[in-house]
Amino acid sequence: MSVIERKTLETDIKAEFSLYGSGKHEISTGIGFFDHMLTSLTVHGGFDLKLSCKGDIDVDGHHTVEDTGIVLGKALAEELGGKGGIVRFAEAFIPMDEALSFCAADISGRPFLVFDAKFDTDKTGEYDNCLTEEFFRAFAFNAGITLHIKNLYGKNDHHKIESMFKAAAYAIRRAAAKNADGAVMSSKGTL
Repeated sequence: MSVIERKTLETDIKAEFSLYGSGKHEISTGIGFFDHMLTSLTVHGGFDLKLSCKGDIDVDGHHTVEDTGIVLGKALAEELGGKGGIVRFAEAFIPMDEALSFCAADISGRPFLVFDAKFDTDKTGEYDNCLTEEFFRAFAFNAGITLHIKNLYGKNDHHKIESMFKAAAYAIRRAAAKNADGAVMSSKGTL
């Protein structure tokens, strides 16, 4: 289990994270829809997560969402260690009612995010939909992974965002799975 804490003038976050868990979760960020998305990420990724965040949500949700991405990314990086013996690449298409999203992951040590989604509304509950990209960017760059996330279609922004979080969960879970022979999946011999 990794324990990561981050305290700034904008947020105070503590996360206890296990990559190879069972989906146990206890999450409180002060933004209900974001808690729901982190729960989906945790349950469908098979991670264990206990996370508390006190952020300046009186300003808006940006610092809370982005800093949570930073903390979870650092926790994932710590859990992955040297990355040896994992599958490395994986992808997932996840539907949620009328919405369909895709995520491809490369646990490579080279952080990158490609994010492609359009939202029809500004908010889902008290969550700013545009922060979805900010979360995944902070998460990917601090985890040292490459993520390509795309919402292919959908009408309900809640469904679009939730299908993206679930697609990321499944892709990361599959990419982090142990490979059969314990080999490092790189022609360089290291990740």
